[in-house]
Amino acid sequence: MSHPAGHTPLRGSSKLRAHCPRCERPLRACLCAWIAPTANETPLLILQHPLEVRQAKGSARLLQLSLRHCHTLVGECFDPAALQATLAPQGPLQQTVLLYPAHEALPGPSVSAHTLVAAQTRLVVLDGTWRKSLRMLHLNPLLQKLPRLSLHPDAPSRYLIRKAHRPDQLSTLEATCMALAELEQTPDRYAPLLAAFDAFVAAQAGFHATRAPGTCP
Repeated sequence: MSHPAGHTPLRGSSKLRAHCPRCERPLRACLCAWIAPTANETPLLILQHPLEVRQAKGSARLLQLSLRHCHTLVGECFDPAALQATLAPQGPLQQTVLLYPAHEALPGPSVSAHTLVAAQTRLVVLDGTWRKSLRMLHLNPLLQKLPRLSLHPDAPSRYLIRKAHRPDQLSTLEATCMALAELEQTPDRYAPLLAAFDAFVAAQAGFHATRAPGTCP
């Protein structure tokens, strides 16, 4: 089966049910109806925790399928040499920043979006629960050294199908869209993707509300 460009699949996964060849989800949970092609100027690198790969409620896969410049690596503790090579300047990309809130336990350098040049910046996002993303940061010292871009959302998350650790916590898709909009100074560019995300969340909420007890998603 072919895999979408920019995605590093896991091997050896069970294929007991029919899967969509594009989004790689079971056909009944296909994401393709909500894909919103978006030409992001700032390239995105998603470092995804392995437990998120098959998470039906996860937002990273929809984000990756929608953004033009996006790559996903799956893992928890990455090989330092390989990660260093991935994060190094390449062509026009002269700076890599990590989208992550300030954290007392693992402090790091901070950066403001208005000081960065969108086309020369790579944005790194950790996709996982709050606890898992913090563990990924702890296990990968190279990530701790990256300048951190923090968000200050003025509205609560639309991600009503998963419990948030903090009131200001956003989904991977929401946080990334907000960060890219700030970096590129193009807030309207990501409105269609956020609208598609709202529709995805509503569909997931309706599906789980009507699913019979004891059945698989």
